[in-house]
Amino acid sequence: MRSIWNGSISFGLVSIPVKLMNATENHSISFRQIHLADGGRIRYHKVCELDEEAVPASETVKAYEDADGTVIPVTDEDLASLPLPTAKTIEIEGFVPPSAIDPLQLDSAYYLSANGVPAAKPYALLREALRRSGKVAVAKYALRGRERLGMLRVVDDVIAMHGLLWPDEIRAPEGVAPDAGVKVRDAELDLADALMNTLGDADMDTLHDDYREAVEELVAAKAAGEPVAQTEGEKPEGKVIDLMAALESSVRAAQESHGQDGGREGGVADVHPIGSGRGGAKKTGPSGRAPAKRGESGKSTGGRTAAKKTAARKAPAKKTSADGAAEGEASAGRAPAKKSAAGKTGTKQTAAKKTPAKKTTEKKAATGKAPAKKAQARKTTAAKTSGRGTRKRASA
Repeated sequence: MRSIWNGSISFGLVSIPVKLMNATENHSISFRQIHLADGGRIRYHKVCELDEEAVPASETVKAYEDADGTVIPVTDEDLASLPLPTAKTIEIEGFVPPSAIDPLQLDSAYYLSANGVPAAKPYALLREALRRSGKVAVAKYALRGRERLGMLRVVDDVIAMHGLLWPDEIRAPEGVAPDAGVKVRDAELDLADALMNTLGDADMDTLHDDYREAVEELVAAKAAGEPVAQTEGEKPEGKVIDLMAALESSVRAAQESHGQDGGREGGVADVHPIGSGRGGAKKTGPSGRAPAKRGESGKSTGGRTAAKKTAARKAPAKKTSADGAAEGEASAGRAPAKKSAAGKTGTKQTAAKKTPAKKTTEKKAATGKAPAKKAQARKTTAAKTSGRGTRKRASA
């Protein structure tokens, strides 16, 4: 790496010669401005507004404009004559815990390298002292004509320096926070925690600039004369949304993208519909489907089982009917119900309410709802007469 500044670190009476190098680089794609009609390059020239002529760099100097519009020239010689103790020195002012540095103050980042063999020992001494203390050094240094504030810390086996903004350069967040009347419910916090747990830790090494890659593909396609695919990005709707519904949808989407099944495999809390509470969700079976309703034409397993039980219970009733009629029914003078009607009624009611066929037949007979045909009535009367005669002979 190419050094951009040479100087030394002042650590008490110890002086450590170092070189300053940029720790970051800019990967943004640079564009030129051209004349669309003929492709000519557009260039900017410094033009004096009084004589409207281009001014070379050798005739250009700095100037300070006062509040009343007065312009005061300030040359490089004027600036060089100012006392600047940190012109070639990174002067350590003290040591503080890393938490004492507000991240808002962080600016540019640099690496400090030992400049020469004699600087290796004091450089390593400062590095190990910082590492063991767990603190960072606050220092002043001068770069590009102005004094700056910096923070020194250990990165791997190198001392890195972060440029810091001066404390008075940080604005107070007045009027930025939302109104104090906004309240966040516990249920919303639970969903937010579930979403954070589902998303998990960010893998910083896998993050990349998607827009820059898209621009590179666009330039390559235009250079090859290939058609450029037009893609429309999602436009923000800009409307007020249901926060709970948005959080629930976000949790489900995150679970699907992370290969989790409903949050159970990943250890994420279950998501319940709004207003249903913990026990208001619809019950489902092991397969996730709602259980079949009872008595739906025997489609469910329960319906088939109930039908079989009804058929078994109906067997003795049919046999009694085939013999003529039960003694209790004969003495009461009731006519037996129609077999087909009794069979259907018994099956439906038994599947729905699981009641015996006998009770159902007695209930219908008591209410007079079981129909009887005239022919069946005659047979019943004959059976009664025959039964009485048989009993008389038996008694005799």
